[in-house]
Amino acid sequence: MKIVIAIDSLKGSLSSIDGSAAIAEGIREVYPEAIISALPLADGGEGTAEALVTATNGFFESAVVTGPLGQSTDAQYGILGDGVTAAIEVAAACGLPLISADERNPLLATTYGVGELILEAIRHGCRKFIIGLGGSATNDGGVGMLQALGFRFLDEHGQDVGRGGQALTRLHQIESDGAEPLLRECSFQVACDVDNPLYGPEGAAYIFAPQKGATAEMVQQLDEGLQQFAAVAQQSSGIELSNIPGAGAAGGLGAAFAGFLHAELQSGVELVLGALNMEQHLIGAQLLITGEGRLDGQTSRGKAPLGAAKLAAKHAIPVIALAGSVGPEAKALNEAGISAYFPILSGPMTLEQAMNPAIAAQHMKSTTEQLLRLLKAAGWSANLAKL
Repeated sequence: MKIVIAIDSLKGSLSSIDGSAAIAEGIREVYPEAIISALPLADGGEGTAEALVTATNGFFESAVVTGPLGQSTDAQYGILGDGVTAAIEVAAACGLPLISADERNPLLATTYGVGELILEAIRHGCRKFIIGLGGSATNDGGVGMLQALGFRFLDEHGQDVGRGGQALTRLHQIESDGAEPLLRECSFQVACDVDNPLYGPEGAAYIFAPQKGATAEMVQQLDEGLQQFAAVAQQSSGIELSNIPGAGAAGGLGAAFAGFLHAELQSGVELVLGALNMEQHLIGAQLLITGEGRLDGQTSRGKAPLGAAKLAAKHAIPVIALAGSVGPEAKALNEAGISAYFPILSGPMTLEQAMNPAIAAQHMKSTTEQLLRLLKAAGWSANLAKL
């Protein structure tokens, strides 16, 4: 019997790895002989690098890079088991958690550190990149990242425009002659689960900048800067940024990756599942156990558990989803490919208790064990095709 575990992290509680271990313990209580294949799962956001590194027997590297407000910060990135693919979460270098709430200011925040991480990975021999967008404190169109990679962004006097979203309105010319030459050998896959354009009412500034500390006046200035960036990119480099779906992701980093680094913007969960060779692991399996912190309407819009369930459906494999909590709108998941879903909590408790890693792991284990005992009593192992 083969059971595949592919669970996302329970944010603030259990990592994907620890959640998988707890589920595996529950399985072995009922089916000690089971073949268990555990794959850490992520959707392109937090935990993506860890999931990819763990699943491929890779390793992590650390680097001191420029943080969002120019401060030095320690950042990690992963190198996958093939030795040539780097997994980078942009939030490691320019994420909101790196600055306090009262310091947030996307006019000043820069993505420069993301470019430094890319350069570090190139120096380690990486030529393929998987980038997780999300959680950035920035709205600079990815210009900071490109500056670190050797691109020059100049004002009308030929001087460097500086860093941060405020610099974009001064932009007059873009020069790429000094860009890192090895970028020509590199390919970028970018996890991007939004289709917002670079600027305008649905663009990076108006939709995402307020949560990064922008006032209404800042939002207007940032949006004008992104428009200027797109106009200069078109005029001086022939690069069209205005109509790229997802260009507005992570404060415009989507535009920089797609326009200047020729990146492919993809669904985060599809990118991760492909990198993990998830479908290959499902061959011959009788059950998939997936889940995340909360199963709700957001899950049905393409988050990690649903992506895994869709692959399982191609092989007629039943799917159980476990979560810390389940919203009333989660019922749509049954129609989307999840056979059944269950909360792991056993009774009333405080949020602090529920999120305690030791308590959550015990609940994950016991819920898995009891579900499999029920399936075993119903003759599951002898009647798999009927499930």
